[in-house]
Amino acid sequence: MNFYFDAAKALDKLNARQGSIKGVIGHLPEKDRKRGSALVIETLKYKDALTEIINNSGLLKQEKQKINSMNLALLLVHDLLLSRGIQAGDGPIKQAILRHKTRLHAEFQKLKIKRGVKNTEDLAQAPDPRSALIPRYVRVNTLLWTVADAVSHFKRGGFVQENSPMNTPFAKKSFRIDDHVPDLLAFHPSVRFHDSELLAGGRIILQDKASCFPAVALSPPAEDDACVIDATAAPGNKTTHLSALMQNRGKLFAFERDKKRFGTLRMMIGMAQCKNIEPINADFLTTDPSDERFGRVTHILLDPSCSGSGIVNRLDYLLDDTDVIEEQVNDGEDTRLAKLASFQLMMIRHAMKFASVQKIVYSTCSVHEEENEGVVTQALSSPEALSGKFVLCPREYVLPSWPRRGLKEKLGADDADAVIRCSPDEDQTNGFFVSCFVRESPSAVGKSSKRKRTSNDDPPTEKVTNEKTHPASNESQAKKKHKARKSKQLLG
Repeated sequence: MNFYFDAAKALDKLNARQGSIKGVIGHLPEKDRKRGSALVIETLKYKDALTEIINNSGLLKQEKQKINSMNLALLLVHDLLLSRGIQAGDGPIKQAILRHKTRLHAEFQKLKIKRGVKNTEDLAQAPDPRSALIPRYVRVNTLLWTVADAVSHFKRGGFVQENSPMNTPFAKKSFRIDDHVPDLLAFHPSVRFHDSELLAGGRIILQDKASCFPAVALSPPAEDDACVIDATAAPGNKTTHLSALMQNRGKLFAFERDKKRFGTLRMMIGMAQCKNIEPINADFLTTDPSDERFGRVTHILLDPSCSGSGIVNRLDYLLDDTDVIEEQVNDGEDTRLAKLASFQLMMIRHAMKFASVQKIVYSTCSVHEEENEGVVTQALSSPEALSGKFVLCPREYVLPSWPRRGLKEKLGADDADAVIRCSPDEDQTNGFFVSCFVRESPSAVGKSSKRKRTSNDDPPTEKVTNEKTHPASNESQAKKKHKARKSKQLLG
């Protein structure tokens, strides 16, 4: 019965908004985590129906001395009606449920008739319909094989490569190479890879397209003396992407403060065979920017906790409020977003204190202006940005061909054009936001990766590293883009 007690505690945490579904089930006891996770998720899918069945049967009223938790009742009744029965010994709690077995089954059938459904599956809560429009994205781990190798593999497996635009429907056995992320493939949303040997072997990573943008925007150098920080690394999708762009060269510090998530990060690093990553189980905000260990850091990726309001193809649609975050703030919506924005701003300002940093990418999986343009505006006017001469990197170096940019009424036309937005309604991705800060100096953009570039979204190496050829070194452009800094050149 301990298995059910642990699952009930997980549901209690979700009711109290103490984490996301993925985060909470990740803390279930390891020996029962797989089946416990499945039970929690399936119970949430049918929570509305199961609650009505339990209430109509009078179970909790009649067995209140044995069962005083609705969540425990939901789990047990789920297994009684929808699974292979209650998987526990014949203790008093199980017997209390079984005494009502006939009544519970009768209420189950009544509910199906009432709702006009024939199949049990029709009683489940439906996912966000927008998730059906988002392709199944698969990032090729270029540390282990090439995109060409992956394409050949999938073709041999019966898939057909298409060259159709991303916003057109997919055939079920087709795939496309993404237009903006060269190492990303897109499949029909129904295609599953969770049992794939490619996934288990680290050769592919399931990662939404928008989630790939931060690493591409940061474009860390593939050089032996490169030094990069991923400030909030777990579970490791963006971290391993950075490592691949760096071609396993240089040093990549990956911070994760939560011990269990840190374990997940290390496992993913090993699976992807990333050799240049040093995982650190610590809070990035507690690091000393003057520590000589980080004295050569030039690139920092920040993807801090956020509302998650842009994610439509995740499990949290099963909760009443889809805006669930790992570190839940139990306040009103405005207060909650304000606290999140304050934390996010703190992360950016801390990153700007690293003496050698030239480029900082800040991203969220949120659609809220408070966490996106609002935070960027505050960051640009912070003491750290002013003293460090940080500005937004021009659009031509931040996925220029991506059409959806920031909110002009919040940032102004030029700065809004420098940041990226993704819409789950129109862009075949989750909702996302990406911004890139650079110093106003000849080395602002930093050295780009010298890997072979296959996308027009990244500038040629000589364009990035050569001050004379940087378009923003033209004084008239600098004046136009940053009127408040008329005497300075924008070399981001």
